Amino acid sequence: MKKYNFSAGPAVLPREVIEKAAASVLNYNNSGFSILEVSHRSKDVVAAMDQAIALVKELYGLSDEYEVLFLQGGASTQFFQIPMNFLNEEETAGYINTGAWSKKAIKDAKAYGKVNVVASSEEQNFNYIPKNISIPSDLKYLHYTSNNTIFGTQFQSLPETDVRLICDMSSDIFSKPIDVSRFDLIYAGAQKNMGPAGVTLVIVKKSALGTVSRYVPVMLDYRTHIENVSMYNTPPVFAMYVFYVNIAVDQR
Repeated sequence: MKKYNFSAGPAVLPREVIEKAAASVLNYNNSGFSILEVSHRSKDVVAAMDQAIALVKELYGLSDEYEVLFLQGGASTQFFQIPMNFLNEEETAGYINTGAWSKKAIKDAKAYGKVNVVASSEEQNFNYIPKNISIPSDLKYLHYTSNNTIFGTQFQSLPETDVRLICDMSSDIFSKPIDVSRFDLIYAGAQKNMGPAGVTLVIVKKSALGTVSRYVPVMLDYRTHIENVSMYNTPPVFAMYVFYVNIAVDQR
């Protein structure tokens, strides 16, 4: 009997996805190789990557302004990678503190620039989403976590501001339509909503990059992964493949 796990993650995958993933471990696309053995630059893996990117673009109706990346390090790496790429030392980013994940993101951002916590629900143990938030117009970006699995609170609408948005959607990505044009970056660890742990989805607006004066290590520069289609180094091929299969099944 199939058991269902309703905790925050890792999430339950459809049986069809697990069966296809299991078959690929034994023999990937009748190649005679396990997917754990094939090159990330092989024809079949590149095709799966291209199709996964196309599916994400289709689901969110992304324009050519945006790129879809599959990165490593989990959503937690994005806590520092985002300010490293977006925030100069003299600039200020806004953060809404609604849980453990946004609190960690705030801590990391302070190492790269100024941080204005424009709203917080910490004084009531994060049991609500702040409303009627006063958001300064001169912020470089406004970061928030769309859904907090630990405390059970979720934004039901986008923050009311003209400031560009950055959002951690790890636990509710693809659960509802969103206006991606409001965002400079969306990120999500795969394991709660999209596939197994090991790959992080990033949707980034290309024109928002290249605005910081600091040196950004090559591996942590989003432009590196755009230029190399998420294959600058060997990516987590199996996790990416299961992500693709899962999205394809859901889309069907």
